[in-house]
Amino acid sequence: MKNNMPHSCDRRRFLRHLGVSAAVSPFLQGLPGFGNVQAAAGGTPRKRVIIMFSPNGTIPDEFWPKIGGGGETDFQLGRILQPLAPYKDRLTFLKGLSNKIQGDGDGHQRGMSCLLTGTELFPGNIMGGSNTPAGWAKGISIDQELKNFFQANPATATRFGSLEFGVAIPDRADPWTRMSYAGPNQPVAPIDDPRRMMEKLYGKRDNKQTLEGIIDQVDGELAKLSSRLGKDDRALLDKHLTLVRELEKELARPDSTDQLSYPMPEIDPKIELVNENTPRISRIQIDLLVNAMANDMARVATLQYMRSVGQARMDWLGVKDGHHGISHEPDNDAEAYENLIKINTWFCGELAYLTEKLATTPEPGGDGTMLDHTLVIWLNELGKGNSHSLDNIPFLLIGGEKASGFRSGRALQIPEKTPHNRLWLSLAHGFGHPIEQFGSAPFCTDGPLSLS
Repeated sequence: MKNNMPHSCDRRRFLRHLGVSAAVSPFLQGLPGFGNVQAAAGGTPRKRVIIMFSPNGTIPDEFWPKIGGGGETDFQLGRILQPLAPYKDRLTFLKGLSNKIQGDGDGHQRGMSCLLTGTELFPGNIMGGSNTPAGWAKGISIDQELKNFFQANPATATRFGSLEFGVAIPDRADPWTRMSYAGPNQPVAPIDDPRRMMEKLYGKRDNKQTLEGIIDQVDGELAKLSSRLGKDDRALLDKHLTLVRELEKELARPDSTDQLSYPMPEIDPKIELVNENTPRISRIQIDLLVNAMANDMARVATLQYMRSVGQARMDWLGVKDGHHGISHEPDNDAEAYENLIKINTWFCGELAYLTEKLATTPEPGGDGTMLDHTLVIWLNELGKGNSHSLDNIPFLLIGGEKASGFRSGRALQIPEKTPHNRLWLSLAHGFGHPIEQFGSAPFCTDGPLSLS
């Protein structure tokens, strides 16, 4: 395995040739010597995108940066964004984008299910707080569009194509809980149980009650291959195995059994029971996400925190009331204002953890770090919670210069009420997918935004 395999090689046949089972494939497929990253013989560098969602709007005065006299590169971060201060030069703010999709559904439903699809909702029977009842979105979401684009090319195809991670997602399915769509009427459910995600990534084990022994069952085969790996491949494999072992131990902790899932709430609960283990689950999910991408299991991922209209009570922040209820309080309610800053700063802190993991993980095969090759997008379904505004939705891009070609370190003022469809066109074009329309056609007539 010291020589690079061609992309077209049948990996299962190759593994059989080596005398090992397909169970070792998740540990090998991301190694440069296994052939699915840029090779010395002119392979294509990896390009990845991660979309992170947090709900119920933001505090605009503390999210949007203060721009100085030096223009778009001269800006100061507000209170919410302080966790990302070490990566200020990797940030790009896009102020002025609006979700202009009209039709069925209330603001939260269209805000959530039209966010990544850029298209209308079907008529349905899910009644929101106002307007007409609605169903699922009428089109594919941008993450799944990019997944399909990558998967159509053998040089960029991966085992899963995309991975959908969740944190504290209620056990229910409606337009408030789904942002990814494989196509019209095809919502994609995120996985918010780390054990289920581990099983998805590494397969079900003989002992179905725990995840212990993932590595034990393939350890002998990996040892058998060790002498046939190059130095860099061995180092990457050791790092992968170390993380999986750490996650196995974390998930096997005695206090984990009842703490990694959430009770099913009422249809319209006053408070959703989000336990204090949520911060721990968030970090496990981020570790799994970065590790999966480092090992080229997928090049597209979403990370969804909670849901639109979610009433999560974040006790670990000292916030005793439900998030959605707090977001509806007037601007002059000082306690609600401060609690919303706490909540949104916590989300930003999780984003900063993800950013740090990417920035400190060398890009497999060389050429900088994973953050250089991964564009992270943080977004929300609303611009402001108490007004249900779909204008000035908080869009923040991080890193990914070698993936998308977008320049970082800028606070851009896009013309007011620019359709967010144009951002998704820009994203597709930046990743080499020059589509002329995404979502609702009337909002694509001006083409992609200029972000390079």
